[in-house]
Amino acid sequence: MSRADSDRLPHAGENHRHENVSGKLNWLRAAVLGANDGIVSVAGLVVGVAGATTDRGAILIAGVASVVAGGLSMAGGEYVSVSTQRDTERAMIRLEKYELRTMPEEEERELAGIYEEKGLSPELATRVAKELTAKDALGAHADVELHVDPENLTNPWQAAFASMGAFFLGALLPLFAIILPPPSIRVATCAAGVLAGLALTGWASATLGNAPRGRAVVRNVSVGALTMLVTYGVGTLFGVTTG
Repeated sequence: MSRADSDRLPHAGENHRHENVSGKLNWLRAAVLGANDGIVSVAGLVVGVAGATTDRGAILIAGVASVVAGGLSMAGGEYVSVSTQRDTERAMIRLEKYELRTMPEEEERELAGIYEEKGLSPELATRVAKELTAKDALGAHADVELHVDPENLTNPWQAAFASMGAFFLGALLPLFAIILPPPSIRVATCAAGVLAGLALTGWASATLGNAPRGRAVVRNVSVGALTMLVTYGVGTLFGVTTG
């Protein structure tokens, strides 16, 4: 293989580093979104309850229940979603193993065809496919055809705990912001803290996704403000103020 041909091929080390960075960014984005959900959902509930009553105990109970229920819901939803993804990946890998075992020549030609579509010459694509198949047939086909690493499938438990932890961290902001201040400034303090937190998560998610930061911050803060406004109005409408 010439130097020019070698330069046209992706280097394994570079691909591995790129996949690691991409995976970390995906986890960071998921963590930011989980924290954002915790802030918005718990803020909406505790502000609504605060609109109905000034009883600190009632607000605390509602807030804690919301944190626990929301965190478990996030974990359960993420576990089910990622488990389904993992089952799909395993099924695709089983099928790929069967095809490699029963029709190896067809699979090698298929791999060469994929590299041709990526821009390699037919001769080089055939050679690459042959060498990769000889080294690790399943790994080569799973990477190019399925975009899956057979040795590093998605972990539903890891995803569930990460999602739950991020939700809990985000939810603590509105919970403490509504419980600690005196009744006269309770809602205002919570609203200010929540909007600041949402501005931060909006900025972080946009930064990680290389998206416009200002738009993301405005969108995030607007959704949080509207949520608290509506729930506070509902609480005030249907609640009673106690000492």
